[in-house]
Amino acid sequence: MRVTVSRKAHFNAAHRLYRKDWSFEKNDAVFGKCNNPNFHGHNYELTVSVTGEIDAETGYVIDIKELREIIEQEVEKPFDHKNLNLDVPEFEDLNPTAENIVVVIWNKIRKRLPLTLELEVIVYETPRNFVSYRGA
Repeated sequence: MRVTVSRKAHFNAAHRLYRKDWSFEKNDAVFGKCNNPNFHGHNYELTVSVTGEIDAETGYVIDIKELREIIEQEVEKPFDHKNLNLDVPEFEDLNPTAENIVVVIWNKIRKRLPLTLELEVIVYETPRNFVSYRGA
């Protein structure tokens, strides 16, 4: 029997959407106010869902405390109250769009889970704008 276990978390971070190889005018045309050179911030919410078989001994798919610790170590500590463009190495050469953020988070969490477990991450940039990723 396959069951999905989910945990919500959040982080607050600033970013700027732009490409270094484009002019300011082109960045402004594509990214609009998100291209602000002084950055802008979001209160990001995320849901991390792990799907797998229920362990006969423990009754768990994954110990929720372990999932909480993984999220804290891989997402909250490195991203919270940071400038994604300047402070997070994964975005040094990667535009921190919601789409890229969700893939980065998925990759960071995926490496900490057994391959027998499926992973989905949903990142809410605003209450109405969100992206999800389940792996390639």
